[in-house]
Amino acid sequence: MNGHFPLMAEATVAIADAARYIPDIAGHLESHGARASSQGEATVLDFDFCRGVLSPQEGSLHLRAEAADRSLLQEIKMELAEHVVEFTGVSASDIVWTGDKSESGAPPNFRLMRVVSTRRITPHMQRIRLAGENLLRFSGLGNIHCKLLVPPAGVEPEWPALDAQGSFRWPGGPGKPSVRKYTIRSVDAQAGTLDIDLVVHGDEGPGSAWAIAAKPGDLIGMVGPGGRGIRQAGWHLLAGDETALPAIARALENLSPDSRGVALIEVADSAEEQDIVLPQGFELKWLHRNGAAAGTTTLLADAVRSVAVPAGEERVFVWAGCEFSAFRDIRSHVRNVLKLGKEQHLVTSYWRRGISEDGASRLDAVSTVVTKIGKRLGLPVGD
Repeated sequence: MNGHFPLMAEATVAIADAARYIPDIAGHLESHGARASSQGEATVLDFDFCRGVLSPQEGSLHLRAEAADRSLLQEIKMELAEHVVEFTGVSASDIVWTGDKSESGAPPNFRLMRVVSTRRITPHMQRIRLAGENLLRFSGLGNIHCKLLVPPAGVEPEWPALDAQGSFRWPGGPGKPSVRKYTIRSVDAQAGTLDIDLVVHGDEGPGSAWAIAAKPGDLIGMVGPGGRGIRQAGWHLLAGDETALPAIARALENLSPDSRGVALIEVADSAEEQDIVLPQGFELKWLHRNGAAAGTTTLLADAVRSVAVPAGEERVFVWAGCEFSAFRDIRSHVRNVLKLGKEQHLVTSYWRRGISEDGASRLDAVSTVVTKIGKRLGLPVGD
């Protein structure tokens, strides 16, 4: 466990045979960008500016959260607590944190944002500009993700708060917002604004419905930043469908001018292409489905396999975000064919065909548990 963070909080939760849950929790957090390692019986989960530690004890699970500031401390506490609740079945009220914390009230990583403008930039991409305070931490390629808290229509929204123990508490009443994860397309910290590009295909989900109906002056909650971003490297392979387009575009426009690599972006057709400023040494390839439904082709995975990664280049970084099936294929190629280590790639599933984001989160948890059990029993399971 390298490095030292100035802020720390701890919690001990009564859980019988706690050690058996740790691999599942750690595995799921790895899919969120954590770098897992072992230190004795403890499992250490490192992010760029914060860390979580899971330690089994007799009849309990000990949690430790460390971070560079109070906002990040709250973020890692929330990640640990949510996953412990999800995988062990304990109640959120059973997790009581001690140590460094914020006063009760609004969490430090929560902001109330106001819609400034909204416009359709392609037939299926809506750009919404939001205004808020203290946005400097959302700058840079390490902080590109956030959670938008979409208020329910026709009901006074309820926002998250910290209780007396400094624990993050989600509202549970009729005003509870829907939570959706998005990539921040660009940030102007000085002006106090940021842009979020959202894929819209009708109003089938809370996020899409909100994006279509949003108008200047509307309020929305935002939590973050969170997750791993795109690292600087000597050569990059960036790949994704339209859900990852904002992340890839932001990376291309913010990498050093002498960066080299290949970017692959799958979209419906040429009408969904965007003008993106590229570093001189980058090649951008648009992949068109031409009538095929999103998530039904192997376009992206095939294109990734066709890219020749430079031999002998030590500073290679592969980043991909896409539908679950493509994610599995690409991750397998990166790990088993390219033989890239954990520090050299980040491949994530942004969505699953036919399943809502809420359903995908629950299914992902079940899938992680089943895979872990299969591996322990020596059964053949996918990579």
